[in-house]
Order: sequence, then C-alpha cells, then structure tokens
Amino acid sequence: MRCPKCPVHGDSKEAQTLIRGNMNLQEACKLFDELKGKDVVVAGNGYSEPLLQKDCWDYLKAMKDRGLAVNLNTNGLLMTEEYAKRIIDLKIDCIFVSIDATTKETLNHVRSTPKLEKVHEAVFHLLKARGETRDTRIGVSFVVEEINRHEMDHFVNYWIQHVDAVRVAEAYISKEMIKERLQKKRKPCSILYTTMLIHNNGNTPLCCWDGHGMTKVGNVFKTSIKDVWHGEEMEKARYYHETGQFDKVPFCKNCNDWMRNDFAESEIKGDVLIRRSPLLTYYNRIDRLTTWKFGKGSQVKENELDNKEVS
Repeated sequence: MRCPKCPVHGDSKEAQTLIRGNMNLQEACKLFDELKGKDVVVAGNGYSEPLLQKDCWDYLKAMKDRGLAVNLNTNGLLMTEEYAKRIIDLKIDCIFVSIDATTKETLNHVRSTPKLEKVHEAVFHLLKARGETRDTRIGVSFVVEEINRHEMDHFVNYWIQHVDAVRVAEAYISKEMIKERLQKKRKPCSILYTTMLIHNNGNTPLCCWDGHGMTKVGNVFKTSIKDVWHGEEMEKARYYHETGQFDKVPFCKNCNDWMRNDFAESEIKGDVLIRRSPLLTYYNRIDRLTTWKFGKGSQVKENELDNKEVS
C-alpha cells in the first residue's frame, strides 16, 4: 500500500531494494529455538503486512509450537473469515488492525486505500472467530497526523465498544510534536533495552526504527541473538544513553521518539483503563484485561481496579 507516513515503504522504490528478501523457515526456526523458554514477544512481520507472505502460517505455527508469545499488526485487507479462524486457532497472543481513519476519504489519504468497510470486516472477522475465548487480544490502532486528527475521538469512542484495546500514536515523523518533545528532559531510550529488529538476512540494526538497516550492531546468524543483544555495539550505545552522551550515537542524535514508551500517566474513565506517554495512548477495556498477557502493567487485574486507582 506504500502508506505515505511509513518510514520504510513510504520511501522511494529505489530504497525498497535495500530491504527486499525473505528469511527462510529453517533460518527462522534457529532463532525461534534460541528464544524458546525466554520471556520475549515476537512480532513476526516488522514493517510489512504478514498476510502477504502466503506461507506465513508455517512461521506462526513454528513460533507457537515453541511456546513463544506472538504479536501481529495487519492492515486487514487480506483478512478473511478463514484467516481469522486460523489466527485464533493458533492462539496468536495479540493482533492489532491498523486503521487510522473513520472515513473512506481520510483512509485513502493516510493509508492509500479507500476500502474502509473491508478493514472493518477484518476486525469483526477476528472478534467473531474468537467468540467468548480470551486467548487472543484484539485491538485497533490509529496513527495521528494532521489530516486525521479531527477523527481521533470518534475513532476511539466507536472501537472501544468492540475491541479489547485501542492504540493511538503520534506519527513517528510528526513536525508538530518536535517542540513538545524537546521540552522534556531526555532519558535513555527504552528501545535499547526492550526491542530488537532483525532483518531477513540476520543483520540487526541499533533501533527498530532503522527499517533500512543504516546501522548494524551484529548478525544473529553469524553469532546469536544473545551475543548481539549483549554485544559491544549495543552496550556502547546504552552507555552513551545512560551517561547523557546522546550525540555520540549518530542514529539517536536528533531523535525524540524515546518518549513513546515513557508511560507516566494512567487513569480510569468509566470501564476503560487509559495509559499515556507523550506519544502513545492505550485505551484498555477493563472487562477484557485478561487478554493482556505481556508487557509492563500486564499484572494489573480486574479485581485490582475496584478502588479506581492505578499506579
């Protein structure tokens, strides 16, 4: 779809040649084997639509056969009733459908397609397939840009009636947010401690926002995930962040996206638990918190919310 805001697919066609390729199943299973038994979540598609890969089911099954927690993001356009059932049957832990709009016209601007009804159908296919079970967390997401900001409240109010959670995020490249971001005292970026992006050839960039592989801290096929994660390049970047020497990490120098996961605010409004960072907000249905299986705050249970206070 080449969404204009996408830092990877929204670029020129020439740039696409840098990231084309496929990690074969045998290679992928080596990584899954290393992760087996670890407290990690695998997002199997990175910047691309997972359902475009016709054998994606083999990869997803391989992950779940090893007991890995799996999180998927989809644009919903290929989500049929059959696919929805397969996702639920595999007990994929979490899936979010990216929508970003409440009208066809806006959807066409922000996601290069007017097929709003089809995307809505994708969500309801998933909800129908899941039924009363709670093995899979189902949510929708809205990336805020100036062109769709006026639809945000309506989007949240509509979808929170149906799904387990609504995710609202400021666009990664958002000029109107720069001043606000720069006003906050910078902290070490949580991405360096929580997230690893692995390209199809095994190369590992410093940051998950480096979709084009401009940086490289190692290759998981030449060594291992553990060796790269604790490698010299990663530790050096963490040290510079911890000591406030952000300029010594060129990729991070002018980035203020470290605030995205700086969740400092939580509140309850009605039956919804709202968690906010300066760039990201989650609206969580309290009656479906049991689908929230991983991540900070996943220990929050329904009976702990009776006093309507959240730390």
